[in-house]
Amino acid sequence: MIAQVKANQPALFDTIRDRCPAWPCIDRHETVDRHRRGRQEHRRVEVFEAAHRLGPEWEDAIAAVVRVTRLTWHRNTASGLWRNTEDVSYYAAQIRLPAAEFAAAIRGHWGIENRNHHVRDVTLDEDASRIRIRPTQFARLRSMALNILRANGVNNVRQALYENALNLANILSYRAL
Repeated sequence: MIAQVKANQPALFDTIRDRCPAWPCIDRHETVDRHRRGRQEHRRVEVFEAAHRLGPEWEDAIAAVVRVTRLTWHRNTASGLWRNTEDVSYYAAQIRLPAAEFAAAIRGHWGIENRNHHVRDVTLDEDASRIRIRPTQFARLRSMALNILRANGVNNVRQALYENALNLANILSYRAL
């Protein structure tokens, strides 16, 4: 298992972010993705041994730390000029794998994120939800609605929601598989 370490886990995140640059890299994988939606991305995935480096509470849970550095060049279509951004992410893994395999796993996760979670966050407004009592049940309902739409061949969820809001018969025509 691999999980992104974010600022919502401040002790672990700060420890990894502060100590990782001093650790020797045990494997590295670099890729360049050009001409993708007006940007070029240079991605470096580095693997670090985590044994005896994160403290005793993480000793059995984390075998490797992965640092992903993305240098992205964005092209301004109006001026033709390029500007760059750099983003660094950290991941904790239970097993040690080659950097290329970690890179594939992380990219594979974003394929799922873009297809389902992004739709739930943006189109179904899950992040803006003010539901505080049993929010997981409403999240399940959103997932169930998304699954029904996908099972019925809907690719544009926003358009389907608009059409269904205008005509109740559309909603009733979907088959729950």
